[in-house]
Formats: sequence, C-alpha cells, structure tokens
Amino acid sequence: MSNSFPKYHVPVLSEELVDSLSVKPKGKYIDCTLGEAGHTQAILESTKPAPTILGIDLDLDAISSSIKSLDSYSKNVTLVNDNFGNLKAIAAKNGFSSVDGVFFDLGLSSLQLEKQGRGFSFRSDDYLDMRFDKNQDFTAWDVINTYHEKDISRIVANYGEESKPDRIAKAIVRNRPIDTTLQLSTVVIKALKRPWNKIHPATRTFQAIRMEVNGEMENLESALCQSQEVLSPGGRLAVISYHSLEDRLVKNFLTQKHREGDTLRIINKKVIKPSDTEIRLNRRSRSARMRVAERI
Repeated sequence: MSNSFPKYHVPVLSEELVDSLSVKPKGKYIDCTLGEAGHTQAILESTKPAPTILGIDLDLDAISSSIKSLDSYSKNVTLVNDNFGNLKAIAAKNGFSSVDGVFFDLGLSSLQLEKQGRGFSFRSDDYLDMRFDKNQDFTAWDVINTYHEKDISRIVANYGEESKPDRIAKAIVRNRPIDTTLQLSTVVIKALKRPWNKIHPATRTFQAIRMEVNGEMENLESALCQSQEVLSPGGRLAVISYHSLEDRLVKNFLTQKHREGDTLRIINKKVIKPSDTEIRLNRRSRSARMRVAERI
C-alpha cells in the first residue's frame, strides 16, 4: 500500500496525535471517528510491529473508504459501523476492552463535506439530510420544517453559538417548506444581513442543525465517560475538536476527572494546536484543538 493518504484527505495534528498517544509496538488502540482513516494509518505506520486498531464510524461511506485505504493492514484493523456512543459495548464485542489509547477527531471529513447528496455543506444544493447514519429516519429536513420556532432558536443558539438565533428561527419558519441546503443557506443569509468575511453566515446554523440531527453532544459526553472504562492504566485519551462547544465539553470533563484524581490525569496543561506550517498547508486545521489525558 502506498503511504500517501487519499487525495482529498489530510488528517489534522497527525504527528502530534501519534506523539501524544505514545504509540506502542503491538499496542491496542480505538479510533472512535475513523473517517477516511488518516489518523489510523499514521498510527499503524508509526511503529513496528504495527499496533492493532478498532476503527468506529457511524457513516458507512467512511467504513467503505477505509477498507480500501487500509487494505495492507487488514490483519491489524477491525472496522465497525456503529455510534461511538456505544463505545464500551463495541470494544467488548471486538476484543478491545483494555487498550493503550482511545482517540477522537470530531471534525467532518472531506468525504462528507464534498460528496453530493449528504446535505452537510451550504456550498452545494442538496436535500436537507445531514445524517451520519443513512439508516436513521430523522433528518435536517425534519428539524427545519417541523420544529417549533423557539426550539430552532434554542438549537442555533446552543449548538451554533449564533448571536442572532431568534432572527434565524423566525426566517426559517416564515419561509417553510425549506427542502435544500441552498434554500436554507439563502434564508439564513437574508435573515442575518451580515457582511461576508472569512466565515460564511450560514456556518453556525448548519453546524447546529447537524449536531441536533446526530445527537453529537450527547454521544460525545457518553463516549468520553466510557473511554475511561476501556483504557488500561497508562493508556491515553486524545480528543481533537474544532469549535468551542465541543472543546469546552472535553475540557470540563477532563478537568473534573483530573481533580477527582482516580481515573484520568491531564497530560497537556496547554491545549495542543496546529503549527503555522500545518495551517498554511491545510486551512481546515486552523481551528483544531487537541486535549490529552492518561488513565491512572
């Protein structure tokens, strides 16, 4: 297998993740957000004999893509199409109940953003979907077209940290039915009347709706708690997040456990950020933040 990653995928903080996990030869690791397997591949290639990795992803497209890219390491990887909110049960079922590392990359993959028909991006005109799990019935369309105005406002405020959620919610309800990402994006732009800088006006709203559709915060909180139970003493937990809401949840969780002093201790007192060089080569990495803890 070539050592190059898929042409459209660049894993973020890859070297820093490998270093932070202190990857061991023949170690056992769980990638809770497999995506296009960039981080998994980096860990497999970082030491010999290669570790074994359990890769989890709710998106079946990610599993299919990773099967191909990890073909040369087929004996070292186990790939599971499931929700990382079920981490402990997945680990037990696949022989990973005691591992040397658990890691999360909470960003959307290039595959999700750029593939038409998924409805994650405001840059294309797709049906309002936004599901990680295509077998799930509940979609972004349901949120936009059936939720009460106050609930939409709450979601956009809490998950998108948008400064004018009421204005957005009112515009959405007034313009129903809204069927596509382009329609939603246009409604938000007109509602905000915000000048375009580096961030598209609809970015926070799309983030909020996606998080509601997939129950992202609830699943993350549950998975963080479960990660303690599958880590061996000395095992590492690493989480890469991209916006303040997720990073705050991770920081608060790790800080609490560090203070309690019986399960996890924080390794990096200062959050790990991409280098200027990485940001220059991969603009999507600019907001990444990694926090690391060790099982006591």
